[in-house]
Amino acid sequence: MPSTLSSQADFEYMFELAPVSLWLEDYSGVQALFARWRAEGVQDLAAYLRAHPERLGDYGAAIRVLKVNQRTLELFAAPDQAMLVANLAQVFRGDMHEHVIAELEQLWGGARGFTNQTVNYALDGRRLDVLIRGRILPGHEERWDRVLVSLEDNTCERVARRCLERSEHYARSLFEHSPVSLWVEDFSEVKRLLDEVRARGIQDFRTFLKVHPEFTEQCMREIRVVDVNQLTLELFGAVSKDELLGGVHRMFRGEMRESFAEQLLDLWEGRYFQQREVVNYNLGGEALHIHMQFAVLREQCEDWSMVLLSLVDITARKKAEAYLEYLGKHDVLTGLRNRAYYVEELNRLARKGPWPVGVLVIDLNGLKLLNDGQGHVAGDAMLRRAGEVLAKAVDQPACAARIGGDEFSILLPGSDERAMQAVVERLHKLKDLNNQFYPGQALSFAVGAALATSGEQLEAATQQADQAMYAEKTRYYTQAGFNRRLGH
Repeated sequence: MPSTLSSQADFEYMFELAPVSLWLEDYSGVQALFARWRAEGVQDLAAYLRAHPERLGDYGAAIRVLKVNQRTLELFAAPDQAMLVANLAQVFRGDMHEHVIAELEQLWGGARGFTNQTVNYALDGRRLDVLIRGRILPGHEERWDRVLVSLEDNTCERVARRCLERSEHYARSLFEHSPVSLWVEDFSEVKRLLDEVRARGIQDFRTFLKVHPEFTEQCMREIRVVDVNQLTLELFGAVSKDELLGGVHRMFRGEMRESFAEQLLDLWEGRYFQQREVVNYNLGGEALHIHMQFAVLREQCEDWSMVLLSLVDITARKKAEAYLEYLGKHDVLTGLRNRAYYVEELNRLARKGPWPVGVLVIDLNGLKLLNDGQGHVAGDAMLRRAGEVLAKAVDQPACAARIGGDEFSILLPGSDERAMQAVVERLHKLKDLNNQFYPGQALSFAVGAALATSGEQLEAATQQADQAMYAEKTRYYTQAGFNRRLGH
């Protein structure tokens, strides 16, 4: 068994020669900084830092660099560590400041590590797009005084491969505590199956897989998982490796079969390094969007007995992308479609129908009085109530949209006069039901309706419905006994 001094020497040796940029840092000052901010009453860290961007400098100053490896010096064009540390203000500057907020939020929220796409600068002025991953080392969770940070230069879409190190102790430590999910797998039986198909004279492998989908299933069953690291257990919600491996069939299912068929095609054509986005499932059944990198290790290219997979959870990014797409078509306050989507749908119906198309124009009565008397918070609450009613009043393919401040519209493709009036009646019934559940000012609509039997009539029908709505709104304010302009 190696001595402590020998293990330390091995660590120092392998740390220095690691093929990725590594930083060993002391974050105890960051922990103290967080404690001070919390004592000052900071709750929303992102909002606080955007309002006080100078505090980002406090974060940088709180980190103490203990050691960097040779690859770091090469990447940042620094002759030695002292020069690099002395010029950190040149390395971490400019457009990285907004990115670092995301990094801080993860640590602020209690995570033991962080992942962040950011920007650094080499000492020779080169801009570096880097994926930074950090993890508080085991045994240092209380003080944060040892944090291992890796930087992957992806400026030119380069992907860093993890290398096998000479020391088993260091290799195991690096594998177990990597900030990405790692799998070591044996694909030798998969290679045997592909070789058998090739020996049968099959040339069009894509067609073969379509005709024989069971072959893909067979290959998936023949994969042998050799090892996984600690983060893999956390990512997939497993207590132990045995539990994880026992539930592999629950994680790799559904759309995973299609992506695995593409992976087989790449292997058939000799592409031993691959990367793609796939969907897995954790043991709780929740979908995980994963960026997967797959590599048959060079020494095992003859038999595929050692394959390394790295999985990065991009579920949050996918949700953000889906939310941005949602924002492009929806009104955030009410949850209804927004004006841009409404105009697009109106144009589509004008071209293609189906006819007739019912048009409802709806205005919220009394919103200005509510805003003036109780404030915009109360007005926004009323608009949300209106959104609830309109959303429940129609089903697809009908389109309910907020087209202005207190103006809404419903498009009813393929609806006749009777169906359109039924929607109006349902709208008022739902409005009355809504008023029973909310105290205070009642929700009130002015509704105008018109029917278009062709694309040429749609614009006119929209104007007709708008005029009918204004007529009803005028009657409402006349009966209420106050000026329509004041109560709009």
